[in-house]
Amino acid sequence: MSTPRTLTIPAGVEATRIRTSRGSFAAHVARPTAPRAHVLLVPGWTGSKEDFTPLVALLGAAGLAATAYDQRGQLDTPGAPHDDYSLEAFAEDAHVVAGAVDERASHLLGHSFGGLVVQSAVIAAPTAWRSVSLLCTGPGALGESADRPLGRMIEALDDLSLDEVHDLREQAMPPGQAPPAEIAAFLRHRFTSNAAASLRAMTRHLLDAPDRIDEVAATGLPVWMGRGVDDDAWPHEVQAESAARLGVDVHVVPGSAHSPAVENPDALLETWLPFLEATS
Repeated sequence: MSTPRTLTIPAGVEATRIRTSRGSFAAHVARPTAPRAHVLLVPGWTGSKEDFTPLVALLGAAGLAATAYDQRGQLDTPGAPHDDYSLEAFAEDAHVVAGAVDERASHLLGHSFGGLVVQSAVIAAPTAWRSVSLLCTGPGALGESADRPLGRMIEALDDLSLDEVHDLREQAMPPGQAPPAEIAAFLRHRFTSNAAASLRAMTRHLLDAPDRIDEVAATGLPVWMGRGVDDDAWPHEVQAESAARLGVDVHVVPGSAHSPAVENPDALLETWLPFLEATS
């Protein structure tokens, strides 16, 4: 989960809905005049389009159209209990959202759980994309740990309301780390707006998604990888090993942890933009 620093939508960014053959998706978009290319940004577990809003503005200012959207069942994008929440279905959502916004092949970035989605997307349809970027993510499942008891999250989702689960998450937060009241209210609203079936499925994927890095490499698409200097999700050595298999380096974003797009978006763009320019 990323914690926005502000909820103000910056100049150059529009809140909208993208209507596709697979439903309507809430999005934040930048539409510069005569953009060089389009970038699609896929958020992670318990995340939303707001995880990328500052980056969307920066991409637009750099002459790139950009779209960040809520995945199926996240915040302002509805999800039904019996929808398909497989990684393949989330990947197809990314495909149709990109196609509805721009007919050209898009650059594709996935953050955290979103990285698992974009891996599936480029494996399924390599020609639909210009490039793939993996931010603070890994080759497959994150797995269970004392800091991330994902199995207990699934059990809680089976037994408790989303409000009750959010309360438990807040109680586990280290003292002194509570965000400002406006941001805290947004985080509660975002979490409790999840479709429980979607959140449960995403959590399950973080426990058992297969390693598909070699299949990503086989697509031949240009690849970029990055993480925050203090990223605390997939171990740094796991990300480095994935990068080696892809034949790239991991770009380390200073002044950030697991959410560089909100923690230090300027530094993230500085290290990422040369790749986007070279592949546009």
